[in-house]
Amino acid sequence: MARQIGKVDKKKLEEVVAELVERIGIIEGFGRAAHHIDALAEIETDRFGIAVTTVDGTMVTGGEAEEPFPIQSISKVFALTLALRAFGDDVWKRVGREPSGDPFNSVVDLERHKGIPRNPFINPGAIVIVDMLLDIAKNAETPRTVRDLLAAEIGEEVSVDRAVYDKESSAGFTNRAMANLCKSFDNLNHDVEAVMKPYVSQCAVALSCRQLALAGRYLMNGAGKTDQEPGDLLARRINAMMLTCGQYDGSGDFAFRVGLPAKSGVGGGILAIAPDVASIAVWSPTLDENGNSLLGTLALEQLSERMGWSVFG
Repeated sequence: MARQIGKVDKKKLEEVVAELVERIGIIEGFGRAAHHIDALAEIETDRFGIAVTTVDGTMVTGGEAEEPFPIQSISKVFALTLALRAFGDDVWKRVGREPSGDPFNSVVDLERHKGIPRNPFINPGAIVIVDMLLDIAKNAETPRTVRDLLAAEIGEEVSVDRAVYDKESSAGFTNRAMANLCKSFDNLNHDVEAVMKPYVSQCAVALSCRQLALAGRYLMNGAGKTDQEPGDLLARRINAMMLTCGQYDGSGDFAFRVGLPAKSGVGGGILAIAPDVASIAVWSPTLDENGNSLLGTLALEQLSERMGWSVFG
């Protein structure tokens, strides 16, 4: 049966979001923020924000929806978007489309597959994608960086969290090791440091939930149409990758519980898409063992159930 495009009960959505904020606000005392990034480790873990923008332009927010946070691995969605727009299916010659079954920073998995990362949402896959972005012509009329794309989609300037950028620029030894391994297999065209700088920069972009929800609108619009235009096909492909690979090693459990394409980041954010209906952003820095926001996942699970937004019916 065809999905009812854009049919959202605004009053119900407002009630559900308000209830979520109230419920989430009394849950505390478990989990921790990302401990491997100093600038994130000290954030209070009981904070929460949510923003939902629907296909008809409605925006509903709750909690700390205007609090900026580093989007970290959520940036990989926008980097993949730029790469697919510029290079089409040639992207898949250098990056796979399968869940990894290993940690997002696994050197062993990368060596096993001879420098071809399993998907664009694990760290080596994102590094290879950034390497591709460096080949986009400087005179291109379309955005060339994640930051440029985000500013265009949101309609506002976006900033970089300098503390996060500085910390990750001076560390990131595992990421550099993976980049060097890709280069040893001829799957990196540029110097490692030339790739690492924009990679770290895109991860350190700071957005609020409201901004992140706005940035994801192109992934909800027309993603379920049968008469595909190029932009609609792009959204469908990226949503598929988000559903299968977007939550690190917790992607299967997330699909079971929430039933929406989504991408998380260790900054505590999650961008989720209800195709043809809504773009949703949540933020809470409490992370589970896979690096996904505990309270954010719980909120999305309840939102999807209450609104009937699961892609599985």
